[in-house]
Amino acid sequence: MTDKIDKRDRAAQFRLRLARAMEDRTVSQSALARHIGVDRSTVSQLLTDGGARLPNAHVVGSCASALGVSADWLLSLSDRPESAAELLASSLSMTEAPRALVDERIFEWHQEAAGYKIRYVPATLPDMLKTRAVLEWEYAPHLGRTADQAIGASADRLTWMRSAQSDYEIAMPLYEIHSFAHATGYYEGLDLQIRLQQIDHLLEICQQLYPRLRIYLFDAKRLYSAPLTIFGPLLCAFYAGSHYMAFRDRDRVEIFSRHFDTLVREADLTARDFPAHLGRLRAAISGVADAD
Repeated sequence: MTDKIDKRDRAAQFRLRLARAMEDRTVSQSALARHIGVDRSTVSQLLTDGGARLPNAHVVGSCASALGVSADWLLSLSDRPESAAELLASSLSMTEAPRALVDERIFEWHQEAAGYKIRYVPATLPDMLKTRAVLEWEYAPHLGRTADQAIGASADRLTWMRSAQSDYEIAMPLYEIHSFAHATGYYEGLDLQIRLQQIDHLLEICQQLYPRLRIYLFDAKRLYSAPLTIFGPLLCAFYAGSHYMAFRDRDRVEIFSRHFDTLVREADLTARDFPAHLGRLRAAISGVADAD
């Protein structure tokens, strides 16, 4: 809160907020007095004194600590009653990220953000755009006998995400799609026919969903981004391997949204260019196959 408040009004607001916090937490005057180490009459005076004087910093801090609110809120310096620790806990969370497809946590965030624009920097190709053959190649070694069940269980979620009324912007490094097409790096050993089918699937999806789905490719030598998803104005989640780190406070979500917008603005290949680039990659690897 930045508005300038008259001393008398601030004192009156302190009394109101102190009484509200006591009522919300069912704390009596006697109980608060014991907590902060003063006489009950002192608490009574804090609540009823009609003057412009505020209690000293020690008393304000003790009241805030005893009632689980912030001293800034009691003094009308903030509109948020939560303590700093509570504000941090509510704005930042850590959630386990199992080695699986669209897990429960991610799917809940997509549902929560339905209708908002979703910005996405994937760790590999986006799971929601992969063919079943690519998913099986990628996940079966880690999921074992449950791979088929896990992929099947994720199918409905992936379909829902594709059909939800959200715009999706995806930004990937140029090398990611090149590595996939040529089966290098992470994709080494991936069968050519599976790669060709995946490229055909991407071309079909781009044709069906554009402009609701837009894919941009940026040069990782100039720009860098950790894997992240920005769910409209609601939250931003970073993928850290074993966990997601999610921010909910608007300022940080806005910062990372601007970061994503930079990836899009400075992309070497725009969403309009992406299908043609895919076509060239397909032709290149098909030519290698024909030569063999």
